[in-house]
Amino acid sequence: MPDTRELLHNELLQLVPKAEAKQSMKDFKSDQEVRWCPGCGDYAVLAAVQGFMPELGLAKENITFVSGIGCSSRFPYYMNTYGMHSIHGRAPSIATGLATSRRDLSVWVVTGDGDALSIGGNHLIHALRRNVNLKILLFNNRIYGLTKGQYSPTSEVGKITKSTPMGSLDAPFNPVSLAIGAEATFVARTVDSDRKHLTSVLRAAAEHSGAALVEIYQNCNIFNDGAFEVLKDKEQAAEAVIRLEHGQPILFGAEGTKGVVRNHATGDLEVVAVTDENRSQVLVHDAHADSPTTAFALSRLADADTLHHTPIGVLRSVQRPVYDTLMSDQVDAAMERDGKGDLGALLAGADTWTVIG
Repeated sequence: MPDTRELLHNELLQLVPKAEAKQSMKDFKSDQEVRWCPGCGDYAVLAAVQGFMPELGLAKENITFVSGIGCSSRFPYYMNTYGMHSIHGRAPSIATGLATSRRDLSVWVVTGDGDALSIGGNHLIHALRRNVNLKILLFNNRIYGLTKGQYSPTSEVGKITKSTPMGSLDAPFNPVSLAIGAEATFVARTVDSDRKHLTSVLRAAAEHSGAALVEIYQNCNIFNDGAFEVLKDKEQAAEAVIRLEHGQPILFGAEGTKGVVRNHATGDLEVVAVTDENRSQVLVHDAHADSPTTAFALSRLADADTLHHTPIGVLRSVQRPVYDTLMSDQVDAAMERDGKGDLGALLAGADTWTVIG
């Protein structure tokens, strides 16, 4: 018997028309010249998304990309789907309107750390808490690239940039922690240069019913080159990257010599060297746990400065009612009750005034 997650996902998929013929990566490439700086991590993400889209089996006319403002927000130009390069920070709101009014569309949002977490902060958290059926790709390069190198909401404390010549004083956001705190039902993190992992996370997000946020560590080789090098260099990555897999012990390091355990005195998670004595205490990752407590604790393991002990993969994937479905049900109920809607009566309500002068 399929579980609730599968039934809900299948129900939503049935609303989106399938492609009539088999598609390839080429079908999702637009005729526009790709204009990012040579070596930018956006190229890798674009190629991964274009290569993954045929897996959805959906008609490309029923796939939409909505972006805000920033380097990453040029994305819709390069996808041979419908799309919109929208307003600074407002992509989640515009995409919410589209997803709720056109449930026959697969709606994706492309945004950056500045676009989503500064001027767009409220729009992002409310789309997540409402659980709108959106797939949000948050490109995090920890810098403002389009406007030439100012510090962003994810820049580390002390970051010297054009706008912080003496070092940033701001404590940075952890986008994954923020999303979990906003009650997002799907939260994941991946890296631009790891094509296999990036594609697997995109696949999981696409299969999720409701709001899915994927943070993508993305290198800006012009204004913040090497920001994630510790996660990309093979020798360093073995000790720094914690690859999360649902149902598997959280082990990492060379030969799995490190693990994540819970400190029962404080309730926090911590990294330990694995021994025969403590191996049974190593946490088994449960992305589907009802409580977000452990997922949030996992998101806090990464140090903002060194990025050691950075979890990547799906941190949380749970089900709760999807906003689009709930709204559609209300509309259907109102139509059955009233026959047709009366917008004027709704706006006026029962409490009106008559002014006699």
